[in-house]
Amino acid sequence: MLTYELDEDDIGAIRLALSPLSELGLSIRALKRPDLYPLQLPWVRLTEDARRTVDQDVLHALVNDGLTTPDFLNPRPMGPLTRIDDELDALRRLDPDRFRQQLTEVHGELPAPLRGSPARAINRMVDVLADYWTVAFAPHWERMRRILEADIVYRGREVARGGVAGMLNGISPNLHFENRVLSVTLHTRVNRHELIGGHGLTLVPTMFSRRVSAPIAAGEPPMILYAARGQGIMWEKGAPVDDRALVALIGRTRTTLLHAVAEPASSTELAARFGVTTTAVNQHLRALRDARLVTSTRYGRSVLYFRSDLGNALAERED
Repeated sequence: MLTYELDEDDIGAIRLALSPLSELGLSIRALKRPDLYPLQLPWVRLTEDARRTVDQDVLHALVNDGLTTPDFLNPRPMGPLTRIDDELDALRRLDPDRFRQQLTEVHGELPAPLRGSPARAINRMVDVLADYWTVAFAPHWERMRRILEADIVYRGREVARGGVAGMLNGISPNLHFENRVLSVTLHTRVNRHELIGGHGLTLVPTMFSRRVSAPIAAGEPPMILYAARGQGIMWEKGAPVDDRALVALIGRTRTTLLHAVAEPASSTELAARFGVTTTAVNQHLRALRDARLVTSTRYGRSVLYFRSDLGNALAERED
């Protein structure tokens, strides 16, 4: 078990952010064991042909049989607009000793595809990850990012409703926060206690974690990766809802949208989900917002919509 001890300043400085590189590295888990990631099976199947152009030996060398990845693939994101190109550039400058040490910690030895000159191995790894991003992530990242951003907005709302403790304890059964100590139950053999001591704790939602993850090595920036909410809607199309009273009140389209924003979502994501134009979705969302059934918040470059308390009261009568 990993425990983080936080003081008052640390609690106030908890951040939520996302990392494209972490998502890229963790996704290799779903390639190795797709049976463990049923929500991402549509993505695994959809990208299967495109991924054949990517060096599979290098990809699989970055995850062990226990689905652990080296810490250097999980950099602490510094803001909501973190770009994959920036993270890959930073990874290319990775210290060779850290590269070899962390891969050896994960596998017990340096995996064959990444042996030899560390500088050449690092460049090869980054090139393969860039190729992997281009064929498997770039076409779908906008939609993936919306799911992750929606989770971050949700966690912020949970802090407003129940405080930091309520938010942390609601993330996963594997997280427990009490008396300023955050206990993290991991599937690895990590067992240590760390003082945050002003270093800041970052929470990172991901679509490729079944539990929670944290840095393996002591001294890494305090960070927890956890399963994002709303993954089940990633690949589904909107289905009609049988709620005749609400339909009679606000119409079928707006009723469907009101149900869809039970979790925060952008107009772009909603348009893709329902197969309509973004302009049409925005018109209906504005009407719902004017009626105080929906509210919105900005996260980075996105505007995310979600139900208000009044919207919840109406929709949940029908759910």
